[in-house]
Amino acid sequence: MANHWLDKLNADRLQGHKRFSVLLDPDKAPKDIKLENWIEEINTSECSDILIGGSFLSRGNASQLISNVKKHTDLPVIIFPGSPEQMSDQADALLFLSLVSGRNAELLIGRHVEAAPRLMAMDIETVATAYLLVGDGPLTSAAYISQTLPIPSSKPELAVATVQAAVLLGMKAVYIDAGSGAGNPITETLIKAVRNAVDVPLIVGGGITDFEGMESAWNAGADLVVLGTVLEKSLNFNALNPS
Repeated sequence: MANHWLDKLNADRLQGHKRFSVLLDPDKAPKDIKLENWIEEINTSECSDILIGGSFLSRGNASQLISNVKKHTDLPVIIFPGSPEQMSDQADALLFLSLVSGRNAELLIGRHVEAAPRLMAMDIETVATAYLLVGDGPLTSAAYISQTLPIPSSKPELAVATVQAAVLLGMKAVYIDAGSGAGNPITETLIKAVRNAVDVPLIVGGGITDFEGMESAWNAGADLVVLGTVLEKSLNFNALNPS
């Protein structure tokens, strides 16, 4: 499968073109006409991609949500899988996440072994992605469910060593995440340190609630900023427009 989405992200990165995506959790996404209206708002914004997934305990039907979303948008739909059950060949690409900030073997390689035979049989772009949880605030859902501790924001050198190891292992992108509902976003210092350490696309999410937060992450070196919880609460894109 050709790497169309990754190639475009890389091209935008090299040209200095910054992007943002929205993350839809199958358990929390609006339904029916509300979903249509929400996608219409996305289509009229500067959003570049739609990510679907993210909940380790998802009861929602990810494949059905992907199908419904793609009926109303031409934007790339990317799977951000919380479990192998969220895989679907209806999406444009899948982030093959390895939680390299932790030492939970299931999330480093175990679930990947389970998913690999199905993925190899699918016609879907798969992007090997180093996934890091970072932060110092209250325990997030991702940290609790993954049974791992996030890398402290005060230890950018640890994040740097982790992403360098991941890239040496062949990861094609890095995703650093403060976690769903995080009280604070990833610090600019840590984003800059990671950006200067590796030459692959850098995705940043968690704790970003407005355009200023996105701009801060972009200026620090993020190529793609992901918004989730803030839009789940308001379904409002006004906060994403510069004043």
